[in-house]
Amino acid sequence: MTASQTPLVVVGDAMLDHDLCGRAERLAPDAPVPVVHGTRRSSRPGGAALAACLAAADGRPVTLVTALGADAASDTLRELLAGRVGLVEVPLEGTLSSKTRVMAGDRPLLRLDDGDGRAREASPQAVAAVAAAGGVLVADYGRGTADVLRDALAHTAAPVVWDPHVSGRPPVPGVRLATPSAQEARAFARRLDDAEAGDTAGLRTAARDARTLVRAWQAQAVAVTLGERGALLSHGETPLLVPTPAAATGDPCGAGDRFAAAAAGLLADGTHTEAAVQAAVHAATRYVAEGGARAVAVADEPETDTMPSADAVRTAARVRAAGGTVVAAGGCFDLLHAGHVALLQAARRAGDCLVVCVNSDDSVRRRKGDGRPLVPAADRVRVLRALECVDAVAVFDEDTPERILGELRPHIWAKGGDYARSRLPEQPLVESWGGQVLLLPYLDGRSTTGLARRAAQAPTPAGGHPR
Repeated sequence: MTASQTPLVVVGDAMLDHDLCGRAERLAPDAPVPVVHGTRRSSRPGGAALAACLAAADGRPVTLVTALGADAASDTLRELLAGRVGLVEVPLEGTLSSKTRVMAGDRPLLRLDDGDGRAREASPQAVAAVAAAGGVLVADYGRGTADVLRDALAHTAAPVVWDPHVSGRPPVPGVRLATPSAQEARAFARRLDDAEAGDTAGLRTAARDARTLVRAWQAQAVAVTLGERGALLSHGETPLLVPTPAAATGDPCGAGDRFAAAAAGLLADGTHTEAAVQAAVHAATRYVAEGGARAVAVADEPETDTMPSADAVRTAARVRAAGGTVVAAGGCFDLLHAGHVALLQAARRAGDCLVVCVNSDDSVRRRKGDGRPLVPAADRVRVLRALECVDAVAVFDEDTPERILGELRPHIWAKGGDYARSRLPEQPLVESWGGQVLLLPYLDGRSTTGLARRAAQAPTPAGGHPR
């Protein structure tokens, strides 16, 4: 086993998260609230379960110790975790916590919370998993899993990273690293010194709170996460500011879990704390830039020709997690010809996977007229998937592919060279997460319109009837 594969045990409160994603382009006539339409529902592991999945995506064995019950949400979460992480359960009293976000693009409009279950007691299997761990991440969401295993966590020989929550208890003494957000650090520090509320975004406040918590928690280090500003690492004296490598726009949900999971894995591998925190800041920045928690989401609805393919999203997420380059290309691909194939082959050579974004039948009809498409979307998708250079296909129903690009967040968006004299409408979107638009040459004389015209003008045989 290599150092990068040190097993990690994640202890904490798992949740089930749902997103209802759509477009908000107007207000309701009866109230000043947005109308969200075209919604798609997806589900994903949340809380400690999200942290465990993100740690596993780094390529290491991960075991999640969490409280699950006999309710429907627990059953759904078990299905989502199958094949991703090992699972050791402790009894849950009540129903599993779940939250549903209503989203307009990347912007949350509303959150609905359900379930108030708490861990009831430890189990021998859970205690044994903590004792045998090569590294431990405590993802505490204040629902009791860390509490019932507190004695085991206090006595493990493995390095412990503790991601605290204001609803939970402080970390056990001696943790290698605690990772509160600025707001959480301020709340914990105020309980200790009864200080007045301060500016949680201020570096001075964060430094003072980190110093207070290092001493009060007897932690070896505290890293206060500061969102887009990075993290502030303190061993109790002069702090170290670790800035983000670049500005990242997107949904930040789960960025703290990504930070803590990366830091815990690296510390388990023997990395020094400063280097682990710097790498964790970079990992969290990439996570936000590449789509955030959507990378581990699974669509609840059956896939249709007008929905982004769940396979395409999973393919892109898998390649990103392995450090590869995701390439996407788009078009109608009606009557697939040699020019299309040459373009797709060139696009595939630019990265480690190629996702093809295909206009739906309605989208083609709006762009090309009532006579198109000549080939329905299901057949076009089947032909594209048969090409060796194509790793996944997704269909979009809009006139432009911005929405599906936001789902995939490719590193490269490849288009034919006939766009060289114009700026693509989706170019600002691709560049917003650090992606690049790449133009590739077309083969001369190849086009679907030309093929269709020549087929319609086929000569009539001598008998007077077309063949």
